[in-house]
Amino acid sequence: MSDVLKAYQGAAANAPKSKTDLFVSFTLLALQGFGGVLTVVQRELVDKKQWLTLDEFVEDWAVAQILPGPNVVNLALMLGGRHFGISGALAALSGLLLAPTALVLLLAAAVAGIADTPVAQGMLRGMGAVSAGLIAAVGIKLMGALKSNPMGMLTCISIGALTFIAIGLLRLPLAWVLLSLGPLASVWAAHCIKQRGAA
Repeated sequence: MSDVLKAYQGAAANAPKSKTDLFVSFTLLALQGFGGVLTVVQRELVDKKQWLTLDEFVEDWAVAQILPGPNVVNLALMLGGRHFGISGALAALSGLLLAPTALVLLLAAAVAGIADTPVAQGMLRGMGAVSAGLIAAVGIKLMGALKSNPMGMLTCISIGALTFIAIGLLRLPLAWVLLSLGPLASVWAAHCIKQRGAA
């Protein structure tokens, strides 16, 4: 990341106190995330813990999304590694995975006989709708970070709209959208950052 970007982003107010703090924080975060964790991650890491500023969160989440694997796992690895190296990355990852894995195994055993009932199916559909609403709400909240984006808010919204049209309406494969719009947006962002640095 360039010095220009670092300068306009500012620094987060706090940092994880220890690897135990990372482990416990990501455990609590993971136990709150049903369906979509973006809402919970943003609230916990930016609003409550203040380990990241909103701009830093948007940048890190963007990187987490383009890396292979689940976004929140990538973010946990980045955040833990940034503060405590490999052991911090492993502490954050362990916190994110251990308790939810145990909980899912217990729930699977408990609901094995009723998973196909209409009531259970209705509950799952309802949870899906709630998750979609939470993700949309966080997306709207994160739009404030676009004010300081070097590409400008209008360009960022246009790229987001093109992505939605390509995936949501035209049903194009995610890989093709990522491989076409991703490099174009990256080149344009690099150009804008360079111009900002020259100004």
